Amino acid sequence: MGKKVIVIGAGFAGLSAASFMAKAGWQVTVLEKNAIPGGRARQMKAEGFTFDMGPSWYWMPEVFERYFNQFGKKVSDYYILERLDPSYRVYWQEEPMDIPADYEALKQLFESVEPGSGASLDKFLEEAAYKYEVGINKLVHKPGQTLSEFLDWEVISGVFKLDVFNSMKSHVAKHFSHPKLKELMEFPVLFLGALPQKIPALYSLMNYADIKGGTWYPKDGMYSIVKGMHQLATELGVEFRFNEEVQQIDLKGQSAKSVTSKNKTNQQISAFEADVVIGGADYHHIETKLLPAQFRSYTDNYWDSRVMAPSCLIYYVGLNKKIKNILHHSLFFDTSFEVHGNEIYTTKEWPSNPLFYVSATSVSDNTVAPEGHENLFFLIPVATGLTNDTEEIREQYFNAIIQRMEKHLGEPISQHIVYKKSYAHSDFIADYNAFKGNAYGLANTLMQTSILKPACRSKKVKNLFYTGQLTVPGPGVPPCLISGEVVAKEVVKHFDK
Repeated sequence: MGKKVIVIGAGFAGLSAASFMAKAGWQVTVLEKNAIPGGRARQMKAEGFTFDMGPSWYWMPEVFERYFNQFGKKVSDYYILERLDPSYRVYWQEEPMDIPADYEALKQLFESVEPGSGASLDKFLEEAAYKYEVGINKLVHKPGQTLSEFLDWEVISGVFKLDVFNSMKSHVAKHFSHPKLKELMEFPVLFLGALPQKIPALYSLMNYADIKGGTWYPKDGMYSIVKGMHQLATELGVEFRFNEEVQQIDLKGQSAKSVTSKNKTNQQISAFEADVVIGGADYHHIETKLLPAQFRSYTDNYWDSRVMAPSCLIYYVGLNKKIKNILHHSLFFDTSFEVHGNEIYTTKEWPSNPLFYVSATSVSDNTVAPEGHENLFFLIPVATGLTNDTEEIREQYFNAIIQRMEKHLGEPISQHIVYKKSYAHSDFIADYNAFKGNAYGLANTLMQTSILKPACRSKKVKNLFYTGQLTVPGPGVPPCLISGEVVAKEVVKHFDK
């Protein structure tokens, strides 16, 4: 029998880590507090509607392909992808703008907004392609344990080409002048957890992912990815225990010996022996709630000083009619990008007039809503750590964004709502033990990159490791798949001897 590893949490990173550990010959048990796998990417069914609860954008398809390839599989073995065209629509105060999947058509669109910007886009993406190549193929696969990992000639020689010392805002401004084009190029970093003036220009690689890699949709929803990864893990022999809420990590000396959990269905307490423990749940929660204080790697002051990526105010909505003119993805940029960004990251307050995003999966998929109905997912990015997360607040924001959407679309929506559920800070804390109610983890600022992130290996417990969006490489679905791989390699390196 191989060595035993306990993985806490069955989100993307936990699923990834579990599969790589099983591939390496370990006996793997995953403990998940919720009833199904997926973590923030769980699925919810209600009154004939099927909702993806979290991630809704499918970017970087090659990262998913690479993941399955490492197990001798293909994405198509588990789910079917469709490229969206247009990729998404942006609603400004004036007329909306559709972002075409075809690159030449996109260049023409840019030219129509700002003469000369087509050539600027070529140049911008040429630089972004280099960052994407080095970033995705080299940097994100580093475990971030020591500086020596970065003694790579391509990384060192290209450090200025990587633009780690320039801000995203100044980098975009160097290429584009029109406010709309600036916002288009800055929007992918909004969820990386800081204002564009605080995020390194390295992250223009996200623009490359958007424009060149394309925006895709997995048939039957994003949960298809979770089901595929769960199936793969099961095929590899991983054991899953659901409704198991981990109570503590049991130590002997400086090593974890077992993990104690309580079953939420029958209240039974169980202890699972482990040669290694991988924490795929919230890093802060594991440190502060599952370990004795003397075995924490980071202090309360450390955590309080971290710059967090946003939380979200989410609404899952079902309509009893079809909307005449809507795309799968819509961004409502009809208010101030700068004001909302400052409210998220600087003043950290409830937004006065927020930007918001709508996903209408039923436009692309007739399985997610009853016939003649529409499935809508609304998301408002908000600051972490907000208080006063009340039903009244949630309702206030919902009414405000619905009115704006009705105005832009020119048709009624509110009187056609037959299902509605909201989700915000208190839910992220209750369901995922999310630090400060975060949705996206730790911000990718320069001072929180790589070795400056919370380490993927505990500094105090020899055989405790971490994976997910609060450690390397960072927030987002593709990075979480990579995070599971990175941590599994670290475990194997240190304990598979």
